This record gives sequence, structure tokens and C-alpha cells, in this order.
Amino acid sequence: MIAPVSWASLWNSALFIHLWQSTIFVVVIWLLTLALRRNAARTRYRLWMIASAKFLIPFSLLIAAGQSLHLDFGSAGSQRGISSAVESIGQRMFATMPFAANVAATASHLPAAPAPVDHATSLLWLLAVIWAAGAIFLLARWTRSWLRIHKSLRSSSPLELPFPVPVRVVPGRVEPGLFGVFRPVLLLPCGLTDHLSPSQLEAILAHERCHVRRRDNLSAALHMVVEVLFWFHPAVWWIEAQLLEERERACDETVLASGGEPLSYAEGILNVCKFYVEAPIGCMSGVTGSNLKKRIVRVMSQHRGLPLGAGMKILLATAALAAVGFPLSFGIVRPVHAQAQPVAKPNHSIVGTWQGTLHLPAANQRRALKIKKSSSGKLTAMFFSVGQEISRLQPSSISFKNGVLQYAIQMGFIDEKYTGKMSEDGNSISGTATISVSGTPTLKRRSVPLIFKRATHVTALMTSPPPPRPPLFPPMPANARPGIETATINPTKPGTRAHYDTWRGNQLVIVGFTLNDLIKLAYGVQDKQIINGPGWMRSEKFDVTAKPNVAGTPSPKQENEMVKALLAGRFQLKTRTEQKTMSVYILSVAQGGPKMTKDNSKSKRGGLLFGPPMPTLRVHNATMKEFRNAMQSIVLDRPVVNHTSLTGRWNFSLHWTPDASQFIGMGWKMPPPGDSAKAAPPLFTAIREQLGLKLETGKAPVPVLVIDHVHHPSSN
Repeated sequence: MIAPVSWASLWNSALFIHLWQSTIFVVVIWLLTLALRRNAARTRYRLWMIASAKFLIPFSLLIAAGQSLHLDFGSAGSQRGISSAVESIGQRMFATMPFAANVAATASHLPAAPAPVDHATSLLWLLAVIWAAGAIFLLARWTRSWLRIHKSLRSSSPLELPFPVPVRVVPGRVEPGLFGVFRPVLLLPCGLTDHLSPSQLEAILAHERCHVRRRDNLSAALHMVVEVLFWFHPAVWWIEAQLLEERERACDETVLASGGEPLSYAEGILNVCKFYVEAPIGCMSGVTGSNLKKRIVRVMSQHRGLPLGAGMKILLATAALAAVGFPLSFGIVRPVHAQAQPVAKPNHSIVGTWQGTLHLPAANQRRALKIKKSSSGKLTAMFFSVGQEISRLQPSSISFKNGVLQYAIQMGFIDEKYTGKMSEDGNSISGTATISVSGTPTLKRRSVPLIFKRATHVTALMTSPPPPRPPLFPPMPANARPGIETATINPTKPGTRAHYDTWRGNQLVIVGFTLNDLIKLAYGVQDKQIINGPGWMRSEKFDVTAKPNVAGTPSPKQENEMVKALLAGRFQLKTRTEQKTMSVYILSVAQGGPKMTKDNSKSKRGGLLFGPPMPTLRVHNATMKEFRNAMQSIVLDRPVVNHTSLTGRWNFSLHWTPDASQFIGMGWKMPPPGDSAKAAPPLFTAIREQLGLKLETGKAPVPVLVIDHVHHPSSN
């Protein structure tokens, strides 16, 4: 239940929508510039500046502007028709976009079980750090170049020239160029006249006058802002290259149109490129830049660009109208559609079905919460996790006061608490789910946004289990006594803290078990019931993968038979059973009778699970024998004798404060005993108060397992 970054939520995020809209806009601008490639460069330059500005202006702003300019036109029916048409077009556009089908499939095929992965917040922080590093790098590089030029400017001297901005002579080999955004200064390198003839110098100055009139430094600085914010997008760097090329072509065309001599102008450009270093900062307009060979060819051919014809003007006007008019009109129409709907009376009752989506690291998890109120006013609820399977659980607590919903859910080691505020219209609850995993130091407490919406009979998720599917591996025959078909036994890797056994497909997987643990699993005994054996039997750990020689899923008793066969075949284990009187714990019924709930279902499959807050043992559809086995094999340090005489299966939860004698060898990190008055009672008290049972120390004869022979496991 630990939340993530999913591709579906990323696709629908405002940032991602803005990025793919801007990308499409850049492609459209590129197509327009191709159509205008024979026309004046200043037109293409303006188009590329519009493409750059689009990264700073989301279409959502134009939609919002349209909503604020909403006009009352037509009947409600026609308004709804227009709005529906616009939204339908938008939906069809999204459906044809790449990845849309994958996003829809992901949203409809969500796993029911929580993924115990803690990468979502780390991934978000990593992306944020990478973005910030790139932005800081660009700012640092540009700042360094700016300081270098500014240092040269402080050591410069003024030069009187008929030029629209101040002219200063600077030391060094920086090319002639305008420095500054709002109050630019023309910088000329010392000794420029030694390399340029008067006619060449005049052509270069004419080029710089064009930059002054066009305010090219300001437009370049604006695009630098775009580069800082969206440096990760390749399109912004492509736009920069196009802006530089079209900027210089526009100035070249202006110089030639004003009567400049092509040969002197071309020679001046070549000499500047030959003797001086290109401007080190993007918002400094110089003479060089663009493709030098193509540029000289255009200058010598006196290419000035064709004026815009009627057809091209119509094309540009149509594109501008579509880019601005479509989102603006969508914003104008959409509020009418919303206003035309009948206004429902707010429903502030918490009773009903609420549903939302929790974003998990690997996928999403759809949630449903059915809340009822008893005649006494007490709230009850049922929680559903809807995905490939449907799981249901009753929250351990739920309350709704002053418009705030709070509930707590505990599933095994996973503990989830939710707090959310109901909206003014009573149709949604916005809040945060706080999730923690007990007994696992690597998974930390975290908070995840979760929004619930009130479900209707149309939108409600299916919260009834689907027809049961046939098991992948049907049960073994009841009379089967399985052995081992294949098995691998390897030493557990040093430092591994894992300790569990589980089934994966048709294979039994055991991790981090000593031979002593395997004997306890196979024979259902406690540590003190195992007599003799070498020292390594309790110190060396093994990982086991075993496949039974009988098809199907074994019962717990048949699983024990498998492990016995494994021990006899691979460890050459030989044992005998004796009776021995020893110190034990005696489990019996306390005065007043049991306080547990009898499970009346016909199912014979139950479970015992330790979960938060640790230690808490949740028992579902289990017998007293299974409860006794869990207590003596996991919790207690001596055998437990069952004197309760209770039959059938039971449901209950047991929470207590452990002492140093409990959970020995399990490797679980238990919370220290608390001094608070609200601290859980010790185990003996908790069993009496919460279960109506007694756990007392005593002596009794119990069966013990004597080890006659054992050997290290044979090779795989």
C-alpha cells in the first residue's frame, strides 16, 4: 500500500500535458517555416520566438481566459452540443496519441495487492534534483560568461561613433557585439580597424544596428529562461539553433536591403570570424553565428527574401487563429455546459460508497469504502481493494466529525491511517493516507495523497468478488504422501536477514532457515523439544527450493511430509520420539469463558499473521492447535500445551508488549516497552483480557525429538 509515481498519473499531469502540447506546437511551427523558407528571415524568426514562448504559456491559461470571457449565446441545448463536440474532439485526439492505449490499459488492469516497494518518493526527489542540477549548471555557465564580459567592460574606453547605443573599446579578442538586455552597449575589440577596411567596418556596424532595432538581446534572454526551465527538452535547443540562424539571416537581409556592398560585408564577416572569438553568451548579439558557408553564399547572391504573398498571409492568420481561438473558444463553451446542468443539493452525509485511486510504485490501486450508520449513530464500514482480485477488510476504526473523515486499516504488517476533508458540495473527500510497515526497517513511514469521490450506481466500482477462478495448481489428493522430486539447498548469503517459507507456483521456497528451523517446521515442535544434534544445526542457515513429486498444492500436513522427506534424503536425518517432563506454558480457558469470535464459515483455510502495531497477532479462521503452534514456534521460549478443549475455528486479534524472552531468533525489531498508560499489557495479561484464555507456567510431559544422526546436506 505504498504509493507511487504511475505512468497513468504522469500522462494526465498538467506538466506532461503542457510538454506534449508544446512539442506538437513546435512541429507545427517548423512546418510553417518550411512553407516560408523563401520568404524574409524575420518572419521565420518571429515564428520560432512564438514556439519558444509557447513553453511559458500553457493552453490551459487560454482556456481559463475563455471561461472568464464566457458569452451567453444560443440556447442551453446548443451550448451543450458545442461543448460536447469540443470535448469529444479532445477525447478522440487523446485516443490517437502514442501511449494512450497503454495508459488506458494500465488504468483498467490494476493489481489488488499492495506492492512493498519504496521508490516513488525517491524517484520524484531524484528527478527534482536532476532538473535543479541542470538549471543551476546553465545559470552558472551563463553567469561566468557574463562576468567575464563585464570585467572587460570595466576596463574599456568610450569611442565616439554615430551609433544608437554607447560604443566602447575593450581589450581581448571578443567579436564585435551588443552586450546588455535593457541598456545595451556595443563592444568593439581593440585593434578592430587594423583587420577591417572602412567599408567592412561600416557593414559590420550596420549589422549591429539591426540587432539594436530588433531588440535581439531581449528575445535571446527570454529564450534563455525557457532553456533554464525546460533544459531537458530537446526542442528548446533546436529552437535556439533556429533563432540564431534566422536572427543573423534577418540582419544580413536588412544590411543588403539598405544598400550595403555584398563583397565588403562578406569580407568583414570572414575577418571577424578569422581574428576574433565568438560571443560566449547567448544573449549577446554579434556578427558570427549560423552556418558560415551558407551565409556567405546568401550574402554574395544578395538573397533578401520574398515578401509575404496573400496565400502565405492567409496561412499564418489561420494558424494564429487556430492556436489562440481553439483553446479560448473551448473555455468559453465549457462553463456553459457546466452551468446548464441542474444544480444538485449538497449531500454532506458520509453514508454511502466512496472510491478513489491510490498511486503505487508499480501501478495503481483502486479503493472503495462502503460506510453505513447504525440506529445508534455509530459508523461501520467495509474497505475494498479492487483490481485483478477483490479483497475486503473492515477498518479497525472510523469516524466523521466536522466534515473530516478518519479511518485506520491494518493488513498484516501494513498499517494505514487516513484523514480527509469533505468538499463543500459533499461529493469528494481530499486527504492523505499515511502508511507504515512494521518489522521491516527498510520500509519507512510515508504519506500519500488520496481523493475519494462519492460513487453513483453508474460509476461505482464492482465490490463483490467475481466468480472463483479454478486454481492454477489444484489440491493434492487427500491420501497423497508427497516426497521430493527436485531440490536445491544453498548456504544463505552472509548478512541476509530474511526468514520465511512460501510457495511460488508448484515449488516450496524457504529462505534463511537453520536445520533446527527445518525440523521445527516438519515436526511441529519447539526448540526445547529437539534433543542432541551438532552445533552447526542451530547456526548455519540455508535457502531451499523444493518441488514435490506429486502434482497439486499440498495441505499443511502434506507440506510437513515434504520437509521430512527433504531432511531424510538430503540431511540424512534420523530421529526417534520420546516423552519428557519439562517446563511448559499451559493454555486454558479463563473464568468467564472465551472472548473470541467463532468462525462459522465452512472454509478450512485460515491464517495467522503478525502485523502493525508490532507485536499484533491477527488470527482468521484458525484452530487452537494452530494458535498454539504459532505461539510456541515464534513467540515463546518453551513448549505450549493446549488444555482449552476448544474445537472449531476462531477469529481474534491479540496485541501486547513483549519482553526479552519472546521472539528469540526471529530477527524482528520490536519496539521498546513504553511507560505510557496507554501501552499494551504484557502477553499473559493480554491473553486473559483480550481472548478470555489463560497462559500459565507449569510442568508437563511432552514429546521430544531425539536426533540420532544428521549430516551436512548432500550436493544439489
